Amino acid sequence: MTLQDQLNQLGEKRIPFLFIINYDMSQYDIIPLDSMPQDIEYEIKPQMKKEYSSFIFNKKPITFNEYFEKFQTIQKNISLGNTYLINLTAPTKIENDLNLYEIYKSARATYKLYYKDQFVCFSPERFCTIKNDFIYTYPMKGTIDANIPDAKNLILNDPKELAEHTMVVDLLRNDLSQIASKVKVRKFRYIEKIHSGENELLQVSSKIEGSLEKNWQNRLGEILCSMLPAGSITGAPKRKTIEILKEVEKYDRGFYTGVFGVFDGESLDSAVMIRFL
Repeated sequence: MTLQDQLNQLGEKRIPFLFIINYDMSQYDIIPLDSMPQDIEYEIKPQMKKEYSSFIFNKKPITFNEYFEKFQTIQKNISLGNTYLINLTAPTKIENDLNLYEIYKSARATYKLYYKDQFVCFSPERFCTIKNDFIYTYPMKGTIDANIPDAKNLILNDPKELAEHTMVVDLLRNDLSQIASKVKVRKFRYIEKIHSGENELLQVSSKIEGSLEKNWQNRLGEILCSMLPAGSITGAPKRKTIEILKEVEKYDRGFYTGVFGVFDGESLDSAVMIRFL
């Protein structure tokens, strides 16, 4: 049975479940909430975190030359018109003295996931929510240090940030139009404050809304799979940009930049798996 079929079946039966789907939908885990294993935990909405007085956290990113080579290839594709927005990523090795579960308990984020001692995610980015026959998606593009003087106005009035965010909003609006009607941008470029370690960041988001038919739960798999992978972590045009990323990144993202979420039997909430170890 395919991922889409499994999601449709659980939705039709109104069975509450947790879903975890990797970047290219080649791996996934779908777990009914009444049979959650002990080695998976999640939290949605802010929760109290466990404080650690100090810990080691050293990053070992790829070299500048390695990154610059990828960047040049991206620039070439932009100049050729193959893509006009692309989210380039690279794996970064870290050294730390906390285990994944300790990191999970100490992280402060709207969406948190600990998965079988394989990875932990503490994401500020909603993917989509569905409630009362309406679907909402929240593209997030644009980040600035909250401590910079006049940070809010700086990022909202930056032409590059405006252009990038507008492209992502247009992409997500198009994605939503494939599975919903009466799609509209309900709120354009609003500021949210998020925490990153000891720092505070301002993040620019928008809210897009669409209307679903009654009993949308019966085609929950179709709705989710048609929107994946998320536009904010790929680019536009989406399909061609995904091809370019595969060629340039040269690594398997795995569950990083995939999505996870919860269906409670009537509504759904989900996140993009960024801020990931």
